[in-house]
Amino acid sequence: MTIQRTYEEINAKIKSGKVVIVNAEEIIPIVEEKGIKKATEEIDVVTTGTFGPMCSSGVILNFGHSDPPIRMQKVWLNDVEAYAGLAAVDVYLGATQLSERQGMEYGGAHVIEDLISGKKIKLKAISRGTDCYPRREIETYITKKSINQAILFNPRNGYQNYNVAVNTSERKIYTYMGILLPDLGNASYSTSGQLSPLLNDPEFTTIGIGTRIFLGGAQGYIVWEGTQFYPQVIKDESEKSIRKGGTLAVIGDLKEMSTDYICAATFKGYGVTLVVGIGIPIPILNSEVMKRVAVKDEDIWTEIIDYSFPHLKKPSLGRVNYKQLREGNIKIWGRDVPVSPLSSYAKAREIAQKLKEEILRGKFLLQKPIQRFPQKSKFKPLLEIH
Repeated sequence: MTIQRTYEEINAKIKSGKVVIVNAEEIIPIVEEKGIKKATEEIDVVTTGTFGPMCSSGVILNFGHSDPPIRMQKVWLNDVEAYAGLAAVDVYLGATQLSERQGMEYGGAHVIEDLISGKKIKLKAISRGTDCYPRREIETYITKKSINQAILFNPRNGYQNYNVAVNTSERKIYTYMGILLPDLGNASYSTSGQLSPLLNDPEFTTIGIGTRIFLGGAQGYIVWEGTQFYPQVIKDESEKSIRKGGTLAVIGDLKEMSTDYICAATFKGYGVTLVVGIGIPIPILNSEVMKRVAVKDEDIWTEIIDYSFPHLKKPSLGRVNYKQLREGNIKIWGRDVPVSPLSSYAKAREIAQKLKEEILRGKFLLQKPIQRFPQKSKFKPLLEIH
């Protein structure tokens, strides 16, 4: 008999306490022992997780009106400038925006972490003044309790499968993939492999607009495909096909989040970023979905890219799988190169487990996407027109 479940059936089992859930790491030995068909019959949901730096992140804040009111035109939060071109007292604070006084040591991501922690944030705003908004300047302090909304809105998170970064030049370079030592002195990567959400549903069968997710310790949603969404399969003569290019735009209530699952990070010589934890439940609708969530690190390949090359299209030095990466050493040009992750596999596992527990407690229901992502997309570089 062919198994075919619906979201409604799975949610009914969640509400009744009869749902069977495992995480994306736990499903692998189950499928190896019982096979796809039997595993599909027994398991209702598989949870995934990722925890790593996601630069394209930020928060929408509404401060409420002062008396007399002001239409904020320039805004700083702990000396980090926020974008104020939204409305009188709405701003968007980007995670990578740097402090005007502390430079690369403090930025938007740190303000976001401080807000979540309940710390006081210094607000400074200036304005030209208008008849309806006569005030021209304000300096005060805010907290997450004092403001109306703090909405985490991240335009590009959960990158499907990122490159491995190396440096073949003779000098140390500072990148968003960390410090890369000269002459292939190290390699870095930033994907949680077999636990990663978009590698467990690579064709976006169950992940789409409206999907409810674990975001930074709270419940959130996928609201659109992420910027630079460009899913592709890169093939060669071997069996080392690479799936990459999927991204997510996500949203959630920052006031409900925890610094256990969302925090700031500073990369020397590069700047500030936000480390974000995302977990996505995958409903086992049929055996095809089960085949995909049973993917193993040794079957997931990615490219080794030379980041010392200054142009957009950088040289590929080969392919490697996540089992090799997690062993901490890879071969490039016959040489042993030490590898370190920017993402945390342990934290990704924790997120997948936390999400599993939330579903088992009936606190988290699955949401069927209201629209699937486009099956085709283009990645266009910036054209410089003179």
